Amino acid sequence: MEVKQPIEHGNYYHIYNRGNNGIDIFLSVDNYNHFLKLYAKYIEPIAETFAWCLLKNHFHVLVRIKEQNEIVNEELSYTTTENPKVINPSRQFSHLFNAYTQAVNKRYNRTGSLFETTFERKLVTSERYFKQLIFYIHNNPVHHGFVIDMNSYPWSSYGTIISDKPTKLKRNETIEMYGDIENFICYHSEKQNLNDIIDLIIE
Repeated sequence: MEVKQPIEHGNYYHIYNRGNNGIDIFLSVDNYNHFLKLYAKYIEPIAETFAWCLLKNHFHVLVRIKEQNEIVNEELSYTTTENPKVINPSRQFSHLFNAYTQAVNKRYNRTGSLFETTFERKLVTSERYFKQLIFYIHNNPVHHGFVIDMNSYPWSSYGTIISDKPTKLKRNETIEMYGDIENFICYHSEKQNLNDIIDLIIE
């Protein structure tokens, strides 16, 4: 069995999970919205989010895990009433997956696991990787044939980044990686060569 690297505070990660045996994890619009609501509850207090995309049977997020001293304990939610002595980012993701699985199982009268056992994570170590990864995440619906234009897909951060609507997404920091919003849009409108990060892409 592959041993996953622990998620460490202060690092940037590409986080990914898929449905168990490839099954769909989002079956309705309500499912997408509920997942994002739970993400805000369990993950936003311990991580900054730069990009995300939800597809029928999997999702991708690019996050920076906050340092311990950046986390406000009062904002944290747990699946138990007993507060942990040490904040474990991996456990917060587990809380998210468990809560979402329970909601889906109850709604659709199903039992058992919804997600694969352990979620994937890749450490983001360079600005080049960061920029290419954001393109990869936003382009995923195009890559899988759901849409022709990534801007027309409703369940990703692309539309939020190019808009001025209120968001907790790290919009300005993301855009700055490309210089400005025009360059961000231009970069996303062109076909990118992802060969440099092919081994680091989780699919």
